[in-house]
Amino acid sequence: MNAFIKAYARHKGGVIGLFVLALMFLLALLAPVFYPGNPWDMVNGPFMPPLTEGSLLGTDTLGRDIAAGIAHGARVSLMLGFISTMVAAVIGVTLGALAGYSGGKVDQFIMGITELFQTIPTFLLAVVLVAVLTPSITTIVVAVAIVSWPALTRLVRAEFMSLRSREFVQAARLSGQSSGRIIFTQILPNSLAPVIVMGSLMTASAILLESGLSFMGLGDPNLMSWGYIIGAGRSVIRDAWWMSVFPGVAIMLTVLALSLIGEALNDAFNPKLNGRSNTK
Repeated sequence: MNAFIKAYARHKGGVIGLFVLALMFLLALLAPVFYPGNPWDMVNGPFMPPLTEGSLLGTDTLGRDIAAGIAHGARVSLMLGFISTMVAAVIGVTLGALAGYSGGKVDQFIMGITELFQTIPTFLLAVVLVAVLTPSITTIVVAVAIVSWPALTRLVRAEFMSLRSREFVQAARLSGQSSGRIIFTQILPNSLAPVIVMGSLMTASAILLESGLSFMGLGDPNLMSWGYIIGAGRSVIRDAWWMSVFPGVAIMLTVLALSLIGEALNDAFNPKLNGRSNTK
């Protein structure tokens, strides 16, 4: 564990990304403290520019505080991103493990379904699912998870196929362990590193996807999110640029932080990179 922390700490971008993500989580947790009111409430005149008294980042077309919307929207965007990634991980890891360990017809069937989903444009499928199921936080999580699991399934399948013939797996079979026990105690723990790395990148993609859906008016109408704020300001971007710029910066920083964390995790988990960096 100490070696992993040291390897991660050597990646400056990863440390910066972790710091930025921690700030975003802190903003989400302290949003009710900084802005105890409802982010949908009008607090000032419409189109007030940034640094106006009572409105740090300005107001929107209805006089709602942009800073309050970003703070409360952080909770929604981060929550949707992480929950949908967890749901996609459960689906992807389960199907990938079954395909990679079983092989044969089971593998062909699962990979056929996986390839079918991958032939459909991701964003288009998410739009159709949310529109059909009616926009809500639950349907958005389901839609993002459904379009996110195929890539993880292929990754887990490849890991299981490379590990199922290893000596320690063969020894477990000879000792009489069941297939389920071998999967959960022998193969899965040794294939978690790339899953964790991809999970961070999937979370970034999920946040972007949710923002795109909210931008198009397919977000939960009862929840303030970064994508909704940008979408609400797209028609007045020339007159009130701050409505789109500040939530856009929040999305950019969060996605960039998750990408840097994923890169640092990849370097920390990769023993060849660690060994190369130690020899320098």
